[in-house]
Amino acid sequence: MKIWVDADACPNVIKEILFKAAQRTNTELTLVANQYLRTPASPLINAIQVAPGFDVADSHIVQECIAGDLVITADIPLAAEVLRKFAHALNPRGEFYDQENIRHRLAMRNFMEEMRSTGQVSGGPPPLGNRERMDFANALDRFLAQNK
Repeated sequence: MKIWVDADACPNVIKEILFKAAQRTNTELTLVANQYLRTPASPLINAIQVAPGFDVADSHIVQECIAGDLVITADIPLAAEVLRKFAHALNPRGEFYDQENIRHRLAMRNFMEEMRSTGQVSGGPPPLGNRERMDFANALDRFLAQNK
């Protein structure tokens, strides 16, 4: 089992939690982004810089992940693709995507995107707070304990 991170939009505090968990559990961690990423010196932690472009990092993750892997992403379409490959998807707020909730989340995302495009809604989700950070760390720890 390997952890993949959609790293372009992943908050630094979440990356730090992932770095520590990878070392503690001896789990391979790969961050994928369109930009250069600094990572701790570790044989377990890799960073892949993909070409610039819309969804290039997402496409790389979908192509490389396999059943049983864990993908960290807030990108709902990426999560849906990962689930089709029987991998797991966890967002930075500590919520797992699954077959039951992904259709609803895709529909809500599309609705909100339409509302933003017409100017009826602006902004995105609120910043991560301490509660969300703790929820993420706890969900990650439970997953790693059950899947190692």
